Amino acid sequence: MNNYSNTRATLAIAKASFRSIIRSPSAVVFSLAFPLIFILVFANIGSGGVAVDVGVAKGSDTLSPVYVALKKVKIINLITTQSAEDMKADLSKGSIDAILNIQKNKNGAMTLYPPLSALGNNQKAPYTVNVQYTKASSKGAILQSVLVNILNNINETFRKKISLDHFPVLAEVKETTITGRAYKYIDFILPGQLGFSLLSSGVFGTAFVFISLRLTLVIKRFFATPVKRYSIVLGEALARLTFSLLGATFIIMVGHFMFGFTLIHGIVTVLNMLVLSAIGLIIFMGFGFTVSGIAKNESTVPPLSNIITLPQFLLSGTFFSVTAFPKWLQYVSNALPLTHLNNAMRKVAFEGAGLGDVTHQLFILLLWGIGVYAVAVKTFKWE
Repeated sequence: MNNYSNTRATLAIAKASFRSIIRSPSAVVFSLAFPLIFILVFANIGSGGVAVDVGVAKGSDTLSPVYVALKKVKIINLITTQSAEDMKADLSKGSIDAILNIQKNKNGAMTLYPPLSALGNNQKAPYTVNVQYTKASSKGAILQSVLVNILNNINETFRKKISLDHFPVLAEVKETTITGRAYKYIDFILPGQLGFSLLSSGVFGTAFVFISLRLTLVIKRFFATPVKRYSIVLGEALARLTFSLLGATFIIMVGHFMFGFTLIHGIVTVLNMLVLSAIGLIIFMGFGFTVSGIAKNESTVPPLSNIITLPQFLLSGTFFSVTAFPKWLQYVSNALPLTHLNNAMRKVAFEGAGLGDVTHQLFILLLWGIGVYAVAVKTFKWE
């Protein structure tokens, strides 16, 4: 008679659970079908909802009428906290769409004093607006259009005040463009959909499985065997991890070969994304364990799971950049774990970052993991 092996028992549970997952239509739909449908749709309609991120150079005149008017444009997100080096690096990678530097000219004139006669053709404009665009982003044209409209409106207002047909312009615009990799919308949307897939699988899948095992007394029957409790959890985790990583690989490959999703370091980038996927899934499974412990029956699982998944699905940069939201809502978005997983995925895929370059995002995910599993331990029920 063979000696009992808890390792073999764990692998047997994992194998049975994996078969159950791939036979479940809901698991396939939420983990693969929905993300692929969203990728197919949004990869072809473009980036209509994404804000234009504009870095403001240090020393730029933030009191100028151009800057004041620009602040009122909702689709323009002005970034003032980054260093010059970080702005240049982000511009070359397409993480920001332009860098703005507004300077007031000492000899410029745009007032009634000195006299109107002094406003000759050689008079320098009061402001110089230096704008640096990048070929890595296609949204520079939006900023360009906004600036033209702002200058036209300000000039028209001034024209009416002084009743002149010809006068020096308010600002001279100087534009430059740097080269860089083209940032396609698929590079934004795919990591978000991958995160959505992991979130759905971790929360809904785990919650439904464990509450079903508890209500059907399967777990109670396990307790009549030598199987350890951790083997039940570990077996389910291994099955869900295997399924989700296979699904993640499939989504990444479809995105890359069909829509040109950027994998800057090829297979190394794919492996880094899979590591992040595994970390994200483990954390999201903690939410699933919590829901299965709180839920009284299977009918209460969906509403409880939606309370966790829906805000993250909408606010974590899955479809639109977090910078497109109002400032107060951005604080909420930046506190959610899916936001940091999505950001880490995008940095790894498009910017070529390694895992060591996304330690900030990993630290936030670690804090969420500690917190959610602390709650899960308190709420989880075996019977």
